[in-house]
Amino acid sequence: MDLSIIIVSWQAKEKLKKNLESIYGNKHNFSYEVFVVDNNSSDGSREMIENEFPQVKLIANEENLGFSKACNQAIKESMGDNILLLNPDMYLLKDTLEKSLQIAQKNPEITVFGIKLVDEKGKVVLQARRFPKLFDQLMIVLKIHHIFPKILNNYLNKNFNYNRQAIVDSIRGSYFFINKNSWQKISQKDLPLLDERYFLWFEEVDFCRQVYENNGKVGYFPDVKAVDSVGFSFSQVNTRKKQEYFRDSMLTYFKKWHSGFSYYVLKIAWFFVISFFIFKKK
Repeated sequence: MDLSIIIVSWQAKEKLKKNLESIYGNKHNFSYEVFVVDNNSSDGSREMIENEFPQVKLIANEENLGFSKACNQAIKESMGDNILLLNPDMYLLKDTLEKSLQIAQKNPEITVFGIKLVDEKGKVVLQARRFPKLFDQLMIVLKIHHIFPKILNNYLNKNFNYNRQAIVDSIRGSYFFINKNSWQKISQKDLPLLDERYFLWFEEVDFCRQVYENNGKVGYFPDVKAVDSVGFSFSQVNTRKKQEYFRDSMLTYFKKWHSGFSYYVLKIAWFFVISFFIFKKK
């Protein structure tokens, strides 16, 4: 099997349908399988898949397990030499998959790579960020970047040229192509599993960090393109829940990869920010 495509979906029926149509409308001179892991959607997603895409390997969860756990469910069942983690609100062009496989074959030293993503208006989606550090994440927690947006320019890699191929720290998880053979070589692990402590957010950054720590490479290739609706499912989550997911994932990342000092500084900052907004609301 050349490629295993894994889509974790929640409440994204119409976007998911277009996504699957674009996958099966791609050029296919390779062997592949498609998994959809549905995190307990109530919008008819499962029925749509069963009726219109019976070839999809559907994993139907009875609760929302989050992104990492759901991905791992499919990764453990996958047979592909390459794994593509694909958001449900993505739309692939006719040659997206074929060209992605060619990249993997020509660049065996690249463990993970992303491609040029554009939104529905054709604007490039910025994705090649540097690894999080205490300063930039503290600015985000304290909302300083709303007053001084340029303060995050280094973290957001604002000078990055999205028309040139490059080695990067991390790429966006909406189109996350993993060369399993490269992963096994650098990590000595059989499966490229995500850290299940992340419910949502930071899981792809964490995986890229694992690649980096094992002397692997993360790449960006602009000659392949896909359309990214940028967080359709996530937009349906209320603001408070988003903040909780973001806070928990940030703290998990810093506890794992940074000093205790950095972790506790962010933890204290989150406590005061949340306390302030609760007090303000009351």
